[in-house]
Amino acid sequence: MANNKIKQSTGEKVFTVFNYMFFIILSLVMIYPFWHVVMSSLSSADAAMQGGIFLWPREFTIDTYEQVFKNRSIFTGYVTTLMVTVVGTVLGTFFTATTAYALSKKEMPFSGIFLFLVVFTMLFSGGMIPNYLLIKDLGLINNRWSLILPGLISAYNVIIMKSYFQSIPSSLEESAKIDGANEVIIFLKIILPLSKATVATIALFMAVGYWNDYFSTVLYINDQDKWALQAVLRYMLTNTNQAMQNAGVSVVAATNVTATTIKSASIVVATVPILIVYPFVQKYFVKGVMIGGVKG
Repeated sequence: MANNKIKQSTGEKVFTVFNYMFFIILSLVMIYPFWHVVMSSLSSADAAMQGGIFLWPREFTIDTYEQVFKNRSIFTGYVTTLMVTVVGTVLGTFFTATTAYALSKKEMPFSGIFLFLVVFTMLFSGGMIPNYLLIKDLGLINNRWSLILPGLISAYNVIIMKSYFQSIPSSLEESAKIDGANEVIIFLKIILPLSKATVATIALFMAVGYWNDYFSTVLYINDQDKWALQAVLRYMLTNTNQAMQNAGVSVVAATNVTATTIKSASIVVATVPILIVYPFVQKYFVKGVMIGGVKG
C-alpha cells in the first residue's frame, strides 16, 4: 500500500515544533492569570495574603463564595445583565440582519447613500456628552433600556452581514419570487437559514459586548438595584470592604475571607457564565467571519 504521507524537510519540522511550542506558551500566558484568580478565590485568607504562584488551591475553602453571594447586588446585577444581554442580543442581531439585507440589495433606492451613512458612524461619533443628552431627552436615564438601545446596531456587524448576504446566489431569491414568496418570506425562510454561521458570529459579538459593558451603567443608571453585573464587580473591586459592609458582611469578622479573596471570587462569578456559553458558538466564529469577508 502506497504511503501518501507528505514528507517534511528538516526546516519544516523545526518550524512545526517551534510553532506548537510558541502557541502552547502563548496559551499558558493567557490562561494562567484567570487560573490564578480561581485558585486564589478557593484558598484561605492566610494563603491568599502570602501571594505567590497558585497552581492549585492552598487550604481549600469556599467561604469566600458564601460571603460574595450574601451580597444582594450580585443577584440584581445578574438579573440586569442577563436581561440586557438576552434582549440586546436578540433584537440587535435581528435589526442588524434586516439592515444588512436591505443594504445588500443594489436595486434599493439610495442604497449607496445609506451605506455611506452607516460607514460614516465607524469613523465619527457624536461623543459621550451628546449621547448622554440624547438618552436623557428620550427619558431613559435610570432605565435598563438605556443599556440596550445605544449598542443595538454596530456598523461593523452590518457590513459583515451585508457582505455575506451579497454572496448568496440571487437565483435562490428569484426562484422564490416565481413561487410567490415576498421579501419577508425570502428573508426569514431562505436568507436567514443559509446564514446561521454569520448570524451566530454576530450574536456572539453582541452577547460578549453586552455582558462586558459597565460604562453604560456608570453613565445612565443611578439606582444601584439596576446596575449591570460588571458595574457591581467594578464597585466591589474598587471598594471591597465598603461593598461587603453594605451587604451585611464584615470582611474582618470573616476569618477565612480577605479583600483579596473577595475580589478573586467576584471576578470568577462575573466571568464564568460567558465562558460557559462561548464554546457552544465557537464553531461558528471563524466560519462566520471568513464567510462574511467573501464579497465586499
